[in-house]
Amino acid sequence: MILFNYLLMCLIFGTTFLAIKVGINASSPPFFSAGLRFLVAGLVLLLWMVWRKKASFALLLRKEMLLTGLGLTFGTFSMLYWAEQYVSSGIAAVLSATGPLMIMLIQMSVLGEKTTLRSALGCMIGFAGVFLLMLSDLSISAASDHWWLMGGIAILIGEICYASGALYSQRVIQRLPNVSPIALNAAQMIYGGLLLLLLSLFTEQVHIQQMLDPNAIGSLLYLIIVGSMAGHSIFYWLVAKTNPVFPSTWLYVSPIIALATGSILYHETITWFSIIGMITIIGGTIVTNLDKITQLMHVHKKV
Repeated sequence: MILFNYLLMCLIFGTTFLAIKVGINASSPPFFSAGLRFLVAGLVLLLWMVWRKKASFALLLRKEMLLTGLGLTFGTFSMLYWAEQYVSSGIAAVLSATGPLMIMLIQMSVLGEKTTLRSALGCMIGFAGVFLLMLSDLSISAASDHWWLMGGIAILIGEICYASGALYSQRVIQRLPNVSPIALNAAQMIYGGLLLLLLSLFTEQVHIQQMLDPNAIGSLLYLIIVGSMAGHSIFYWLVAKTNPVFPSTWLYVSPIIALATGSILYHETITWFSIIGMITIIGGTIVTNLDKITQLMHVHKKV
């Protein structure tokens, strides 16, 4: 069951990037779609946890939930959804895999934490992969079209938001040890979804006809039910059954799935630069986190 659920989780997270692309290409407003996705998913999950008496609505009154939602959901997915108007789903998935590199960068540059030479080398390798990915888009884009570059930069900014939210959420989990991580995730998704809808209110014109397109409806339902609810529930189940490190390795598998599904199902172009860039980013991410992975695996074996 552990192996089956792990592979299912990787498949789910790997295909969400294509689902976002399908919805956007069906003229769904990016911020509105993202906001609706996370608000509905967060509400359903929180209601479920309250019904099981494992959470309370009072959780929504804590400022930590707003701040976590600002980084993990609003900052990350406002950038990703906007960028996928101009960047292929496969490239978006690979650039999103830079999240752990951004965490390491913030720990070194902002928090002043010491790091090993191996982790620093991994960061450099990973960002070299980002440069290769940018070259891959350059090779298939018109010289006058720079929106792909803006999209790539937006995703990287989103991953900085993700890294900041992830580091902050670690402190929140320590402050609230008796609250289920699923409930914490649901509450931050609610706030992130509300902020995305607020952004949509001031920047987008939403027409009901756009949202009633079969592709738009299918994309939204898939992202709410499969992507946000099922995917994250499986992730936390794996954390409980194994350790915090093993489920997180989806970041190394899902970009490959995203590139493959985007190419096969949506005829997105894959260049050799894309493949080399993906391998370099994933390789750099593994090298960056190798010390922590080894340490946590060693602790888990002792336990």
